[in-house]
Amino acid sequence: MARPRSAGYDDHREQILAAAARLFATSGYPATTMNDVASACGLSKATLYHYVRDKHDLLAQVSRTHVQRLEALVAEVLRQEEAPRERLAALIHCFMAAYADAQHEHRVLTEDVKFLQPGPQGEVLDGQRRVVAAFAQAIAAVRPELAGKPMAGALAMLLFGMMNWTFTWLRAAGPLSHEAVARMVSELFFGGLPAVQGLQPTRPHASAVAPTPVTMPPH
Repeated sequence: MARPRSAGYDDHREQILAAAARLFATSGYPATTMNDVASACGLSKATLYHYVRDKHDLLAQVSRTHVQRLEALVAEVLRQEEAPRERLAALIHCFMAAYADAQHEHRVLTEDVKFLQPGPQGEVLDGQRRVVAAFAQAIAAVRPELAGKPMAGALAMLLFGMMNWTFTWLRAAGPLSHEAVARMVSELFFGGLPAVQGLQPTRPHASAVAPTPVTMPPH
């Protein structure tokens, strides 16, 4: 008979996943050990294995959980039954807010999925495709002539190109908040550069971005 889960099992699991995401994002998945994760969580290695089978399972859970949260955000916005333009703007703002609170998880999702085994990797990629498809449909609702056409998907990917890589340059303590950048992305996507308002920093700080240039990974 399987041992029953403790009352705080889910909370402990979330803490473990958050610690693992932070380590994977800052030290790299290959360099992070289960000992590192256990130490970061204040757990013994034996206790850690009560929650995950191994490091690969840990990466799979971090990635899968983050994608599931993004899919839940999409579902939440779609339930509001807003007008097409407002719905797409809401998706942009919700995702930028989610990225602000889960930058480590998002870095793992964008950089470490390649380390997953085929089964879990397929699950995560399928979830990402559903999210992109939902954005493509939201774009097509604003521009009905794009419905069912490849351009809607291409525009969705361009939109994600603006949102997804903010973790490489947007500083939490910088002059621009994630909310301000979300507004800029929305204005830029809907109306182009002339539509972007409020270009002054929203918080006093020396620099909005990292001091060194960032090389985008190949697609």
